[in-house]
Amino acid sequence: MQNISTPAMFAEPTLIVSEAAHINESEGQFTLDTTFVLFFLAMDLGLIGLGMSFATALQFLTLIVFLIVPYFLPFTASQQSFSRWLIGRIVVGAVGITFGMMLGQAVGTVLPDTFRFVPMTLLIVAAIICCNVQIYGILKHRLAR
Repeated sequence: MQNISTPAMFAEPTLIVSEAAHINESEGQFTLDTTFVLFFLAMDLGLIGLGMSFATALQFLTLIVFLIVPYFLPFTASQQSFSRWLIGRIVVGAVGITFGMMLGQAVGTVLPDTFRFVPMTLLIVAAIICCNVQIYGILKHRLAR
């Protein structure tokens, strides 16, 4: 058995954090998890076509929400301006809709019908990963400054 002195046994552990570690944390890049969800959601919207139905209108509304709302998620580093960020997200959404339309034209002729479910499957996987990353970012333990 080890002999531990009484002051050492009741001492509080100390943790020394260098200033460099603090700077590296705040300069981290914005995660791309919501961008993948946006892309696959736009791809699924392009796959079903841009016809007027309740499901299409609801999916288009969800796409608009995923264009705007992730800017306001908690993030430690400095963010770029909202307009520049939104333009990038609109480009990602437009590319996703275009790929979805191309996939919709290819399914049944060039590709088997089972490829129709690929965007929604990847959307579900990306959404699960995005949810886990965001919850971890909110709940992770941070040192007192």
